[in-house]
Amino acid sequence: MTVITHARRASRLAKLIDTPGGVSIGTALAQAKSNLEALQPRSLEEVAKAVAELGAIQPPATPEDGDAALTTAYHAASRVIDAVGPFGLEDIRLAALGLCELIDATSADKPFDWRVLPVYAQSLQLLLSLPAEQTDARAKVRASLGEMVDRKLAQTG
Repeated sequence: MTVITHARRASRLAKLIDTPGGVSIGTALAQAKSNLEALQPRSLEEVAKAVAELGAIQPPATPEDGDAALTTAYHAASRVIDAVGPFGLEDIRLAALGLCELIDATSADKPFDWRVLPVYAQSLQLLLSLPAEQTDARAKVRASLGEMVDRKLAQTG
């Protein structure tokens, strides 16, 4: 009888985990939080650019232009979602997600209502300008957008 064996090597991650030293979890979390805080202004700049791009999109003249404009709007809304994700700006993330849902719900027989896009751009700008302490105002903006999404999805669904 022949048995073939090979020595298993520990992965680099396993070696790092097993090696004594390093930093405590609390210290690592504090460092991660400070790193994120340093990135937040740059993230908000990216959100502002994406919102400006949404506001600049004009209703298309032809269906072909409509597809390109919807793709641009979808990518801009996705950039907003990605940029605010790590910073706890849930109302902005949910607003952008609602726009993505509306764009996803469009089809050849249920076209996109282009009146929605400027409303979203203005609402996102408002959410960006409102201080975090004004939770009631932020909640009202978000609720209004949510109602609009629900109505539009009911019309297309």
